[in-house]
Amino acid sequence: MRRVHLVELEDQPWFPRLLRDAGTAYLEFAARMSGHSALLAPELERVLQASGAKQVVDLCSGGGGPVVAIADELARSGERIQVTLTDFYPNLPAFERIRARSDGRVSFRAEPVDATRVPAELGGLRTIFNAFHHFRPASAARILGAAADARQPIAVFEIAGREPATLLGILFSPLLFALALPFLRPFRWAWLPLTYLVPVLPLFVLWDGLVSCLRVYMPDDLRELLRDLEPRHRDAYRWEIAQKRLGAAPAHATILIGLPQRAS
Repeated sequence: MRRVHLVELEDQPWFPRLLRDAGTAYLEFAARMSGHSALLAPELERVLQASGAKQVVDLCSGGGGPVVAIADELARSGERIQVTLTDFYPNLPAFERIRARSDGRVSFRAEPVDATRVPAELGGLRTIFNAFHHFRPASAARILGAAADARQPIAVFEIAGREPATLLGILFSPLLFALALPFLRPFRWAWLPLTYLVPVLPLFVLWDGLVSCLRVYMPDDLRELLRDLEPRHRDAYRWEIAQKRLGAAPAHATILIGLPQRAS
């Protein structure tokens, strides 16, 4: 694989929750403001229709941004879905805020959920937005294999990637974070000195952003990842890999879809 698995700070168990929550809040804000998540709504709607699922179990939800934006977009077109947010390090204040303003469409799991071992009671379409790159190949394959074994559909979306435009944009993330900080929710006053006095948070966002791009599974990486899985589920499950241009930007989202085959 061409991906490079460097260390992301937010993955580390010792990394302070205060800093991690700032990162996930910023990503939620950026996803909402860019409008890129809404562009993926037709892709998610297609998977929902193909699988017959009405419940979405979002894994590695972070601050909850992309899947919530897509649920809102689908609701505006008359497609109402139920979303359950989960994470191994759940950002409970963010989850509470999203649930409160979701008109009953969004709930969350307060307990940590390991994406490689999704509880059986969480049935429905499993989604992972901008987080699949956190997993090394063995763990990533376990996530996909577990969905196929349980005959649950899965949709993986990565808006970032190793494209030059994306990498260049990440270099501006410290400035963008500093400008966005007053608008992040739920807001923490402790973030102010860590941004404007000692730039701990802007540098954290820059480092993890660059590392995330280098870690992303691009289509060739995904095909290599599926090489051992496809024979195991050949007649019961199928995989699709695609890329979608993000509006006018010279960048693409990478998409991996897994669907159980319906009995004929």
